[in-house]
Amino acid sequence: MSHENLLDGPAPTYLPADGPDADVRVALAGGAHPRDVVPVAPASSLVWAVLAEKELGSRDLVSGDAVAAYAYARTGYHRGLDALRRAGWRGRGPIPADHEPNRGFLRALLALAEAAEAIGEQEEADRCRQFLVDSGTSAEAVAALR
Repeated sequence: MSHENLLDGPAPTYLPADGPDADVRVALAGGAHPRDVVPVAPASSLVWAVLAEKELGSRDLVSGDAVAAYAYARTGYHRGLDALRRAGWRGRGPIPADHEPNRGFLRALLALAEAAEAIGEQEEADRCRQFLVDSGTSAEAVAALR
């Protein structure tokens, strides 16, 4: 049976279940610290998103660092773009948040929006939030995945 896209737009992109985020999910579920997981799967968006979220979550900025969060989130974002392109994504279309392998990229994208805002880069923050909407989700929906 063929699934034809009747909505006149690109088909949703689904990252592979056995991609680098799979190894990260297992390691993090086992209690590993995200920094220790980076060498296991440096191409994972998820590990970079989690590192960024940790920095952003420490908003007292004594232990948290918005600049580090930005760097982590940007790394996760670019790793995710690479993975999406390999999965057939052509720069637009849905990236369903209900598909677990897509969540690392979406979380990195949200973390990038938040970190960009924290360092005063409002235009980039707005672009990232719009990217979430254009991908078929929202900042609120992705935040709920954390």
